[in-house]
Amino acid sequence: MIRIRQLKLKIDHTEEDLEKKIQHTLHLKPGQCVSYIIRKQSLDARKKPDLFYTYTVDVEVSREASILQKNKNKDICKAEWKEYSYPQEGTEPLIHRPVVIGCGPAGMFCTYMLAELGYRPILLERGADVDNRCQDVEHFWKTGELDTRSNVQFGEGGAGTFSDGKLNTLVKDPMGRNHKVLEIFVANGASEEILYRNKPHIGTDVLAKVVKNMRKKILANGGNVHFYSQVTDFTFENGKITGLTVTDTRDRKEYRLDAETIVLAIGHSARDTFQVLNDKQVPMEAKAFAVGIRMEHPQEMIDLAQYGQKRENHLPAADYKLTAQLESGRSGYTFCMCPGGYVVNASSEKEMLAVNGMSYHDRSGENANSAVIITVRPEDFPGEDVLAGVEFQRNLEHRAYEAAGGKIPVQQFADFCKNETSTAFGEVKPQMRGLYELANVRNIFPEFISHDLEETIHKFDCKIPGYARKDAIVSGVESRTSSPVRILRDQSLQSEIRGLYPCGEGAGYAGGITSAAMDGIKVAEKIVQKYHPFDRQQHD
Repeated sequence: MIRIRQLKLKIDHTEEDLEKKIQHTLHLKPGQCVSYIIRKQSLDARKKPDLFYTYTVDVEVSREASILQKNKNKDICKAEWKEYSYPQEGTEPLIHRPVVIGCGPAGMFCTYMLAELGYRPILLERGADVDNRCQDVEHFWKTGELDTRSNVQFGEGGAGTFSDGKLNTLVKDPMGRNHKVLEIFVANGASEEILYRNKPHIGTDVLAKVVKNMRKKILANGGNVHFYSQVTDFTFENGKITGLTVTDTRDRKEYRLDAETIVLAIGHSARDTFQVLNDKQVPMEAKAFAVGIRMEHPQEMIDLAQYGQKRENHLPAADYKLTAQLESGRSGYTFCMCPGGYVVNASSEKEMLAVNGMSYHDRSGENANSAVIITVRPEDFPGEDVLAGVEFQRNLEHRAYEAAGGKIPVQQFADFCKNETSTAFGEVKPQMRGLYELANVRNIFPEFISHDLEETIHKFDCKIPGYARKDAIVSGVESRTSSPVRILRDQSLQSEIRGLYPCGEGAGYAGGITSAAMDGIKVAEKIVQKYHPFDRQQHD
């Protein structure tokens, strides 16, 4: 196939326009183009308001060698594409079925791959299946009555299910795992456009359907998925994992599960599990993370800033990604930006409150929102315990809970700067899922964080005019940006406790849906390379 890069077309182009552009670029005769695959589509807004879509396409043609030989265009070359290849199976026998803890992207993709390759994994999730989970979350948002077993953090699909569902990542991918993740999403109900869009996203409404379909495939391939099943203890012998204790979160009944291969894909909010692992002296270390606020602006303002014009039907809701170096030496940056999205109450513990951002697939909400966060390091946490970062997060979340009596505390940015409780909203009205109330968000934070947040937002105003507008909505606390700990692993991806595989965002090895899913696939590969597939007849 022949690859063409930098194919530019107007934003209102048709599929026929793209085909004509391909034929013209390669000087093809009628019928010479057999087929083409879009590899990448991105929006070029560098000369706004003149906007273009830019494509990279792979084209199958007759007389390929002749066309390449005559070619003088540096953007035309022979196509090279790295397809994901499955690992070679190992030779060691499995005595027990592999167990995966956590049904977020890391755990789900690890389980999916193991099931597909015949290893009959068991997936344990403390929360509910996605249908019941959605009902529990909607009830919480309407009433404020939190179910600590089933919420925005815990349940099928993990925290990513109630998010924008962004699938872009900065992780280098020489093995083709990134594309494999996208292919699996598409095979389970996501739109094919995520395979080539520069900034693909799914949206929480579509993600809920996708994760359910992935579960069905796991079951069809011999795996098992157990909900309301929290791992509350681990058993080690001679430096190896031998089993775990599972507690039903509904009736608190316990049972033991023997296993010599356990994947820890527990997510960044499994604080009680972190404590169990620490008590068991599983090697862990405190790590840097970031905390801050959610900030809302009119989506139309962001569109005008990014596109130089009002958004048309051919354009997606505009996004942004901003960073700032601060006088304190820290970094301020945006995180999990949600075009046309909503701020959500993402709490998972009683008398604590955390927020996150969420978009539906169409991103049609009135506001854009993003986390604006400041890096904090282990030396910023009181105490020297490896879980000091967890307590730092909890302290902020408890203060956020108290700030508005358990509702999401919100404030105009002008009042955040004045350290005053807002008494009314301006033109910008909150777009939120969950009860909210005017409060003083600034008081949630130590002053060094509040000061750095204010400086960050004013610096962002130089990049997006109006970012620091007085009536922009500030809410808090954004505390679950990443795990505050790293569960150490070696090149085999195992802990010092052999057979224990720390995995994904909660273990400190990922930072979003795609990177967590890729890490889940990496861990599955290591298990496959060590063991041969499970023998159904022998172990049933």
